[in-house]
Amino acid sequence: MSMITENDVRYQIQAEMRAAFPVVEGRLSRFYAMQEYHLGWRNEDLTPTTADPGKLIRPQLVLLACAAAGGDPQQALPLAAGVQLLHDFSLIHDDIEDDSAMRRGRRTLWHIWGLAHGINAGDAMFVIAHLAIHRLSDRGLPAERVLTILRRFDEIILRICEGQYLDLSFEGDLSISPADYLTMIGGKTAALIAGAAELGARAAGATEETVTALADFGRAVGLAFQIEDDILGIWGAPEQTGKPFAADLYRRKVSLPVVHALSHSPDRERLAELYRQPVLGDDAVRQVLAILDAAGSRSFCAVIANEHHQAAFAALDRLYPPTATAAAARDRLRALAQSLIGRQY
Repeated sequence: MSMITENDVRYQIQAEMRAAFPVVEGRLSRFYAMQEYHLGWRNEDLTPTTADPGKLIRPQLVLLACAAAGGDPQQALPLAAGVQLLHDFSLIHDDIEDDSAMRRGRRTLWHIWGLAHGINAGDAMFVIAHLAIHRLSDRGLPAERVLTILRRFDEIILRICEGQYLDLSFEGDLSISPADYLTMIGGKTAALIAGAAELGARAAGATEETVTALADFGRAVGLAFQIEDDILGIWGAPEQTGKPFAADLYRRKVSLPVVHALSHSPDRERLAELYRQPVLGDDAVRQVLAILDAAGSRSFCAVIANEHHQAAFAALDRLYPPTATAAAARDRLRALAQSLIGRQY
């Protein structure tokens, strides 16, 4: 079967996500409708709608990696759905842990229905993500391969939880180093992106060399993606990011540019003093920006992001696609990584 086209891939991913949800009687329908609200399928009054589902980068990586490894991406659709549902589950709990009231321009699930419902809805989506992956058997994948994928899926989730633990532990800690920060995002952000590419290759029944190359590609893309996000969180244009200018500074977020300046700026003590204030006003943010600019923190982050992009391209160069379709998928993976370099949103 030919590779899924860009025109219908997003629709097919979301259709497979919907298929993973159980059919329930009326008393439970609201429970699943709250989860569908989080996914952008319903309004706050739980009537159907279509809202922005995000970039869907992770499930697209699953399908492209499967194709690049010589597999049929149609067979990997349940895996793509499971990976996206896992990501969305993590966002439900992230919003709770970060005390976030808004996501993608809409109120967060827990902010509408309360903390208890938010935790419970997230737990259910975690299980539905697994149920989606079990549907790989219905697509003809051997049971042993499905079991391997499920085991790796859980190991990847544990890495994400470890990264989240480090992120929570680092809150308010102005002594962390750039290496500490990169270790944290290696779990919190890069683990699932690496896992998406790895699991896509495993769904194809690829050799361990191919699996490792695609996992390395995903890990490098994930690290670069988060670092680019850190740059945009401070210097991104509001009309493109949809966020206020320097939003991460107003939130006193200790992202990589700030970590770099705290380690390298001669004004690190002043920066730490500003970040210890309970609220950063406009003047304080201007001072922080001046310190970051003088320390070259934006350039440092751009260089590190580019290094990871180059590592991603090098990982793809280790692939030897068995067919023209697989080669085309590899080229699309390269184009995806290229599109993230210097992105504006």
